[in-house]
Amino acid sequence: MKKACMMFLAVSFLLVPVMAGAAANVVAIEGMAYNVKASLADNLKALEGKQVYITLKSGTVLAGTVKTVGDHLVHLEKLDRKDFFDALIRLDEIAAIDTKFRDFQR
Repeated sequence: MKKACMMFLAVSFLLVPVMAGAAANVVAIEGMAYNVKASLADNLKALEGKQVYITLKSGTVLAGTVKTVGDHLVHLEKLDRKDFFDALIRLDEIAAIDTKFRDFQR
């Protein structure tokens, strides 16, 4: 009897994450897409008002909200882990950008 109870508990703990994951679907966020035919600046302009991670050629990663994009600079506001800070980044120093394209829908 004790072994049966232990086995039931072990199986229950293994199934809980599977059952919880079944309730949520991963869905695309409307209006979010990269355009590989456009420039980096144009892609950043399309992400104005959205949270992004910008990786610089130096390897430094900055996270924040794209405020504005100019010809040579991007203004990143509300930097993560830096209350009240913004950044002004040269476009030619950006190695990569990434942002959230999918979310859970319950």
